[in-house]
Amino acid sequence: MSEEFISYLEELLQDFGPIHARRMFGGYGIYHDGLMFALIADDTLYLKTDEQNRAAFETLGLPAFRYQKQGKEISMSYTQAPADMLEAPTEAAYWARLAYAAALRARKPKR
Repeated sequence: MSEEFISYLEELLQDFGPIHARRMFGGYGIYHDGLMFALIADDTLYLKTDEQNRAAFETLGLPAFRYQKQGKEISMSYTQAPADMLEAPTEAAYWARLAYAAALRARKPKR
């Protein structure tokens, strides 16, 4: 399903801009302008979050992306995308912009 899901996201996010997917850790990283702003794990879309946009996700009760590593639960700065995002291009572009802005803020400065 992931390949079909990625194709669907590419179409859905046309208003946001071009995206591409890269395989990673059994899922996919979703990139825009060379910056990862989302990931797909178990056919679920997660968006980049930080202190500035996290409240928008928490208000909807959306879970953070977590995985097990050596018996410990690891939480990452990605939160499940709202269901509404996957149904309307306008919503999709809005949430993608929030996530991309968080990815820009998290980007490490070049030396």
